[in-house]
Amino acid sequence: MTHTCRRTILAVAAALVACGAPAPVAPPAVPPAAEPSGPPAFDVLISGGRLVDGTGAPWVAADVGVIADRVAAIGRLADRSAALRIDATGLVVAPGFIDMLGQSEFNALVDGRLASKITQGVTTEITGEGSSIAPLNDRMFDDVQQRFARYALTLDFRTLAGYFTRLETRSPTTINIGTFVGAGGVRSYVVGDRQRAATPAELAAMKALVTQAMEEGALGLGSSLQYVPDRFASTDELVELAAVAASHGGIYVSHQRSESAEIVASLDEVFTIAERAKIPAEVWHLKTAYKANWGRMPAVLRQFDAARARGLDVTFNMYPYDRASNGLDACLPLWVRDGGVDAMLARLRDPAQRERIRREMADPNTTGWENQWFGSGGGAGVMLSTVVEPELRKYEGMTLDEIGKARGVDPRDAVMDLVIADKGRSDVIIAIMTESDVRAALAHPLAAIGTDSGSRAEDGPLSVSRSHPRGWGSFPRILAKYVRDEKLLTLEEAIRRFTSRPAARVGIADRGILRPGMKADITVFDSATVRDVSTYQDPAHYSQGIRHVLVNGQAVVRDGAITAARPGQVIRGPGYRTP
Repeated sequence: MTHTCRRTILAVAAALVACGAPAPVAPPAVPPAAEPSGPPAFDVLISGGRLVDGTGAPWVAADVGVIADRVAAIGRLADRSAALRIDATGLVVAPGFIDMLGQSEFNALVDGRLASKITQGVTTEITGEGSSIAPLNDRMFDDVQQRFARYALTLDFRTLAGYFTRLETRSPTTINIGTFVGAGGVRSYVVGDRQRAATPAELAAMKALVTQAMEEGALGLGSSLQYVPDRFASTDELVELAAVAASHGGIYVSHQRSESAEIVASLDEVFTIAERAKIPAEVWHLKTAYKANWGRMPAVLRQFDAARARGLDVTFNMYPYDRASNGLDACLPLWVRDGGVDAMLARLRDPAQRERIRREMADPNTTGWENQWFGSGGGAGVMLSTVVEPELRKYEGMTLDEIGKARGVDPRDAVMDLVIADKGRSDVIIAIMTESDVRAALAHPLAAIGTDSGSRAEDGPLSVSRSHPRGWGSFPRILAKYVRDEKLLTLEEAIRRFTSRPAARVGIADRGILRPGMKADITVFDSATVRDVSTYQDPAHYSQGIRHVLVNGQAVVRDGAITAARPGQVIRGPGYRTP
């Protein structure tokens, strides 16, 4: 029998299994036959493991056979031949994990290993929160090129199609990547970063950009309404843009306008956009932020339940930590950030305006912005995590109180000085949540998981600066802390949150479940030893217990070590039109 014939027979068998036919089972009284000579039956055979298929169903004892980039068969297959055999005895075999907010669209071009993601079992990343990597006009192109230059990269695209081509031809990665088109990005492209309404002509131009991005493969529209310039968009503007995404089969995902005092109204805005634009919607990294709002998560979850009861397709994702991370400049009042980086830096150099900024940062009653500084408890609750300028790296891992003391200035002045010195590119970790609210959200069946952090590595160009541990250990942390130790979730339910739940949400039809015919994205881990190692003070450590990771049928992690394979594919949305 030829290799081609054997593959044809296997494909037919796989189709029968997908339609409900029982998997092949060897008669119990007959010992396994010797492996036949000739070409192997499978390219990869994973045998002896507990298979958790991603649907939430109980685990079963089954082997998985892979041919090329697809699952070919599931059943008792240990007597079949394979080019690569993986012994999963005592291990869990699951679909590859999907990061619902990965933020690695740029990092993927710098280091295609995406090491901190694959070592926690992630095989697909979704990104594009507010300002997606494209489209870019001349001003945006120049800004991004400066970031590229630090890593000796050349920017050679301005559209989402161009970025996807870059991934597929010049910058191969270990994982699959899909993205939303950012509402803030298209606003910046057309209107700029000023606080004003778009004109009818500008709105039409923004809608045209969303249309183009959807046809180039965007998954939908993403917004980040706490930050500039997304913050300046009205609900009506967002409805118009979301309706365009809906017409191309996409969804709307939002970092909502408030995660603290105005969270009820903020959620109502998300639900209003879903209703008026007739589009499914998801909230990114749901939280109830700042001490005054701790304990509100159960009420917020009831708000989701009520919206779904009246027919709105709304969901959320989260990360399993009680500290958040964003830009240091988010500690500054909104008016300071109006108009872009140069305008912000000019204000920060003005002594009179600095005095006003200091007052507003310490004012618990200030309105019109999310007062991240006060809500975090001031300088003691804000830790500098990542900088760009090398001379500032000595401050990484220090709180702003500690930095202020080291520099001999008020911590608020330390914020302004650092924003100036790093040109608004620094990141911080902020203590704004409580564990009881994190647990309440994670226990809710609507929750999916997003790290909200770009990939890093223990070595190479992305190892220089610190980062939030969520980018290193979110998925293993859930498997260790909330499944194995605290039993907040069953293993099967956690895997569903990692796999089929996000795949269904963004319209990925061929990943997220282990079934014959599906893409062979597979994570194999030890449920007894899997755990996160990264901490806030010492983040740069890969998770433990993730033994093997396959992406499109190729091993990117083998026996716990990263391989040279770069089989990641572009995930294009339902509106994609072939050029």
